[in-house]
Amino acid sequence: MIETLQFYLSYPFVRYALIVGTLIALCSSLLGVTLVLKRFSYIGDGLSHVAFGALAIGTIFDLTSTSIVVMPVTVIAAVLILRTGQNPKIHGDAAIAMLSVGSLAIGYLVMHLFSTSANISGDVCSTLFGSTSILTLTKAEVWLCVVMSVVVVAVFVVLYNRIFAVTFDENFAKATGVKTNLYNTLIAVITAVIIVLAMNLVGSLLISALIIFPALSAMRVVQNFKGVVIYSTVISVFCALFGIVVSILFSTPVGSTIVAADIVMFGVNCLVGKILGK
Repeated sequence: MIETLQFYLSYPFVRYALIVGTLIALCSSLLGVTLVLKRFSYIGDGLSHVAFGALAIGTIFDLTSTSIVVMPVTVIAAVLILRTGQNPKIHGDAAIAMLSVGSLAIGYLVMHLFSTSANISGDVCSTLFGSTSILTLTKAEVWLCVVMSVVVVAVFVVLYNRIFAVTFDENFAKATGVKTNLYNTLIAVITAVIIVLAMNLVGSLLISALIIFPALSAMRVVQNFKGVVIYSTVISVFCALFGIVVSILFSTPVGSTIVAADIVMFGVNCLVGKILGK
């Protein structure tokens, strides 16, 4: 098995997959803790469906880089979800559900009506579940992921105290002069960026797992914010690398394998937390 893995690692596309998988897992775990604590976990699922719709449109128009369409559309959707969720007439979960279902339906409809591919079902399945797209990354896509990941990590580190304040007590933070609306918008925008980057790794339907499971796993054992962030990052990166390696060795779907690893880690941490009495 080790010899087989060494053989595969000699190929650039495998190394690209490991690099991108590590970076995406790192970024998603950082924001995951904040989103879970703010009861905004489902935003990842909603934005992933928006990204699927935008990706379908970009593919139909045969754009050289679908990120040109997907990234701005998903960011705009994140801001709209945030603003609409503050509207007393439409609650946050309803806004997410509307955008999620509507975008998914429109994306599939567009692909079905205008696609020139002979295997529409295969294309849709690959987009939704990240079948093998992580193993077909170009060098340009890898560099894009590296740059965006550095930006996300830098923003989180520099604004850590403000994000912490907005996460735990938004009203108190607002009373002390923190621009909570600005930081909530920033969190939504960064989440949208992570969603777009993660589509190649696990597909649009499984992205929420990268955000939710590592954070919940860390919360079973650790009881302070910084510790949860650090431990969730370790869990997320480990599961991503483990999932990619297993999928390469045993020819399993990359996204599903990573999510399965996250589920197992959640179960293990629940057991450990129960033993420790936390």
